[in-house]
Amino acid sequence: MKRLFALLLFALALVPVATFAQDAPSAPAVANPQAGHEYSPLVEKTVNYKNWTLNDLKDNKPVDLRSLVQGKKLVMVVYFAPWCPNWRNEAPVAARLFEKYKDQGFAVIGVSEYGARDTVSTFFGPTGSPYAVVSESESRENRDKTPHFGYRQATGDTRKWGSPYNVFLDPSNC
Repeated sequence: MKRLFALLLFALALVPVATFAQDAPSAPAVANPQAGHEYSPLVEKTVNYKNWTLNDLKDNKPVDLRSLVQGKKLVMVVYFAPWCPNWRNEAPVAARLFEKYKDQGFAVIGVSEYGARDTVSTFFGPTGSPYAVVSESESRENRDKTPHFGYRQATGDTRKWGSPYNVFLDPSNC
């Protein structure tokens, strides 16, 4: 399949990192000693984002990225670890963005990393996620073997785990 997904890549936790990014937009990862969080600065990069087929959280059946972005104007793919404190801060923001803009062609796709499916399901609760969630890896030992890790390395994100990590796709360039 075609590997061409032009995208704007943002490695950040949406709300908290904005303060750091404004002060030093090209700085390396910043540790916030007060909150114990590690943030990556806001950066814009263009990369070849590969199509994938991963298992859906709801029914554990394969779902293709292209089918999820079909008919959308902008898609935020957010890589997250269900146990990550940074993700716990960003998850409500991602949900609010999705709810606010979904009728205008915006979609969010959560890609779970380094956490068992049961842990991810528990994180979202009995009603589940308001947007599609798939699982790329379930073990912390797989960190260096995931495409998520490769994208982070290619874009200069030096955080150990890199969660959350957001990729914005323009489906019209697929």
